[in-house]
Amino acid sequence: MQRVTIVRYATKPGRADENEALSRAVFAELNQKPMQPIAYALMRNGDEFLHLFLNLAQDDADALTELPSFKAFSADGLDRWIAPPEIIRVGMNLVDSYGFQSVFAPA
Repeated sequence: MQRVTIVRYATKPGRADENEALSRAVFAELNQKPMQPIAYALMRNGDEFLHLFLNLAQDDADALTELPSFKAFSADGLDRWIAPPEIIRVGMNLVDSYGFQSVFAPA
C-alpha cells in the first residue's frame, strides 16, 4: 500500500514566487540524491499551490520532510500562507499511473 499525501494552500499576496523558489530547492535537492521510492509533484495556479507526494517504501514522508531544503521551505510557511495548508493523507493501492513509472509499478 502506498501513502498518498495531498497538500493544498494559498500564499499571501506577493509571496507566491518566494514559495515557488523554496519549493524548487526541494526538487533540486531530490535530484541530487539517488532515486528514492517516492514521487513528488508541485502544481501552481497564481497564489494557489498543490503538492502531491506518493511513497511506496514506508508509511511516512521522511524521504521528503527530512531534507534540509524541505525544512527550510516549511520553516516560515505559516508566515507565507494565508491559512494552514489543507492536508489529506490516505493509504491506497496503486492501480495504474502515468509519469510515475520509474518509481511505481502497477498493482
